[in-house]
Amino acid sequence: MKYALQYLQSAITIIESYNGDIPLAHFLKNYFSANKKFGSKDRKYIAQLCFAYFRLGHAAKKMSIADAIKKQLLLSNQASNWQVLLDDSSIPEVSIDTIFPFINELSNSIDKEAFIMNHFIQPDVFLRIRPGKEEKMMNALQQAGIGFHAMSRNTLAVSAGTKLDEVAQLNDDYVIQDYSSQQVGELLRKVKGERFKEEAESTPSSLHPSPSTSIWDCCAASGGKSILAKDILGNVDLTVSDIRESILQNLKKRFKEAGILNYKSVICDLSKKTDSRFQIENYDLVICDAPCSGSGTWARTPEQLFFFEKEKIEAFQKLQQQIILNTINAVKPGGFYLYITCSAFKKENEEQITFIQANSVLQLVEQQIINGYTVHADTMFAALFKNS
Repeated sequence: MKYALQYLQSAITIIESYNGDIPLAHFLKNYFSANKKFGSKDRKYIAQLCFAYFRLGHAAKKMSIADAIKKQLLLSNQASNWQVLLDDSSIPEVSIDTIFPFINELSNSIDKEAFIMNHFIQPDVFLRIRPGKEEKMMNALQQAGIGFHAMSRNTLAVSAGTKLDEVAQLNDDYVIQDYSSQQVGELLRKVKGERFKEEAESTPSSLHPSPSTSIWDCCAASGGKSILAKDILGNVDLTVSDIRESILQNLKKRFKEAGILNYKSVICDLSKKTDSRFQIENYDLVICDAPCSGSGTWARTPEQLFFFEKEKIEAFQKLQQQIILNTINAVKPGGFYLYITCSAFKKENEEQITFIQANSVLQLVEQQIINGYTVHADTMFAALFKNS
């Protein structure tokens, strides 16, 4: 590559000025906006080297920036594109426990080596096609000449950076939602099955329309799980809440694009026992997509792995437990509680199952680690409880 050495030096300059306060992608965007001399190809290659550095995780802290970048390029099989940088045979060896020093914190069912090595690869972008839009979406992608891999009838994988703005309508025709996040839908289908069963038993009729399901998405963020629940459960009475007013404004825009117009939205801090702005009711389904370390998503944001410290795991665990205690009693008799994280750590996952069981009458229906590293996706955890 003609300008490889110049790209390397530019990446080193950027990395030296980055402290992790904002996502690396945003920092790079701001940096390139302020430095107009870089063309689109320059930006692409410099960004690749910056991400390569952080993909080496904590091992990068033990060597020079240049050596860390070169080592990651070798480990991720990208050497052919950067051969001019890799003639130095003195690049030190690394082990997976120096890349990811939290191995003992991982959930037991995770293949630790496969999970850690997955951080070297940029995950795919996954599209979930909205109900009834499958044929339209497939045709639009094919006509635009965009390559995709069909994971299922309504789940497609495309390469990161694929431009879809002029192909289909975001949130109306499709939503961007990680493959593992979409798999949470299997637990929502269990809820739907139980709801239909109960309705059929209580209503003597041969035709049973979908019963209205009252849902509280208590840590709603941008509303991805709410849209998923709406698409699966159909007729819903939806309440969403979050501690951040700005994120709920983003949710409002996204819901409008998705055709979800009737819902309640509340700003509240569920880490506190009482919040006068919100009177908790009883719901058929409470979705608790809890704030977490995000360790299952670090292949997308490797800078978070680089800056993460072990002490934060317990801090997230305590925050989650506060939220759990303030939401588990909002489930109606016969209703469900769905606990979700995008974490790979057992303190945020399996240990929270024990905590929920010790502090409520909820019965565990199913729990699962969703190992996204096998399909270039995120790793997540989900557990469904019932108030029997």
